[in-house]
Amino acid sequence: MLFQVLFTLYTNPKEQWLSIHTLPSPILAACRHLLCIALVPTLTAYLSCTLIGWSIIPGKHFYLTSESALGLAICMYIALIFGVCLLAYLTHWMSHTFGSYPTYSDCFLLAAYIATPVFMSGLSGLVPNLAFIMLCGLMGTAYSIYLLYTGLPIIMNIPASQGFLYASSVITVALVLLISLLTATVLLWDLGISPELQFYQ
Repeated sequence: MLFQVLFTLYTNPKEQWLSIHTLPSPILAACRHLLCIALVPTLTAYLSCTLIGWSIIPGKHFYLTSESALGLAICMYIALIFGVCLLAYLTHWMSHTFGSYPTYSDCFLLAAYIATPVFMSGLSGLVPNLAFIMLCGLMGTAYSIYLLYTGLPIIMNIPASQGFLYASSVITVALVLLISLLTATVLLWDLGISPELQFYQ
């Protein structure tokens, strides 16, 4: 089921949006989808940091200890899921402004599926090259935005013209959430909650 949803989201997103509500228990399906998809960047980051290593300083590779990486991976997994749930809440909160009256479940469906390309771009972490990861991240973000613009009018049952403004507001909120997450990470590192690094030549 997961692979079928992924395939349709990438090959025929409008068809997938139209069929989401016809899925058996759509909310449970969206929850399972989110829990599985959020594992992709989490496991990739863990494997990359513990087995593959990173090279930022020429001639040196650094790794994280397994214990340190596991703690960060768990925090990352929770943060990704929390971020999607919060995005769904804010999408629901803004809905009346744009003449839409969805349930929180509708907003959660939207948020869970538009996050898919961004989370899948986490596979790029298996190639620990910063430029490559940034490129894949930008591509994933661009496709998530496309999914949002195509899916929001369908899920929220509003005209496409109104959906464009609504989707643009959701993108703004998502960017604010991302900046907030990055800021929180920097503050935690500044407080001394940082990973344990190992350097190798």
